[in-house]
Parts: sequence; structure tokens; C-alpha cells
Amino acid sequence: MNEVIRNIKNRRSVRSFSDRVIEKELLCEIADCARYAPSGMNGQPWNFCVVQNPEIIAQLAACVEKGLDRKGYDFYGPNALIIVSCDRDSRFELQDGSGALQNIFLAAASLGIGSVWINQLRNVCDDEDCRSLLTKLGIPENFRVVGTAALGYPAAEDAFRVAEKKNGVTEFWL
Repeated sequence: MNEVIRNIKNRRSVRSFSDRVIEKELLCEIADCARYAPSGMNGQPWNFCVVQNPEIIAQLAACVEKGLDRKGYDFYGPNALIIVSCDRDSRFELQDGSGALQNIFLAAASLGIGSVWINQLRNVCDDEDCRSLLTKLGIPENFRVVGTAALGYPAAEDAFRVAEKKNGVTEFWL
């Protein structure tokens, strides 16, 4: 089987990470892959913010905890986050950011790094405290969080096991 197809079929959401630190070079490579996602009219309206500092991750988790009343929220304890945000004025904000996130997840899996899509930061990114922190992290004021990739080496050895998918492909040939 082709390596790209194998990676697509074997990628899984990982919600339990080990303490092993992701090397900076690998995080940079994963984030760089996001830039190669397709975007509507090649607008590339995105910003990718890589956070590996545990204190900042905890502050972002506190934003989610406060804004969504999620006691003990911690993004599943990742080693790093990549926050994908897009210009609010982009017609294709969600589609463009989602494509970039998919590239992040596939790149991470190809390197043996687990990931999971986090939606909650999108819901609180405009809360005053959260917006202030995002601005300090270099995310422009006019950008909204599309999603966040929580990254880390999986705690379980079988994190990338092949799982049966329930929904099939509908074939229709003319």
C-alpha cells in the first residue's frame, strides 16, 4: 500500500500522551506542513501558533475551563499545541483552517506523534482574557481560532492501530 494512503488510514486521535518531549525541529516541520494545505482561491488566510511551554498551555486550558465551565480541562495533557486561526474576513475561514489541521494531523502521525483535534478554544477565543493571551502569542486580533491540534507521543503503544471504520463509500458509476 502507498505510504500516504497507509498514513491516512492509520492516523487516529490520541487522547493520552507520554511525557516525552517533541523535538523543536519536528514541531516546526509539522507546522510547516500546514502551510501546504489547499485554501480557497489560494488565499492562505491563516496563522499557525506553536505552543510548547506548559505554563502557556495551562493558561489556554484555563480560558477553556472558565469560558465553557469545564472543570479540570487540560487539552488531554499534550506536549505541544498548534493553534490554527484564520482571518475572520476570509470567505473560506473554516475550510482553509480545517485543511491545514488535517495536514498537521497527517504529518504528526507520519512521525509517530499522536494528535487530537481540539475545538473548545474556538468557542472562547473572543473572551477578553483568552483574546489577550492569544494576542500575546502573536495571533492577530482579526483572526479567529479554527481549531487546535494537541500533540504528543502516544502513551499507548498501539495508538496507531488500524480500526474498522463504520461508514462506507457509496459507489455510483454513470
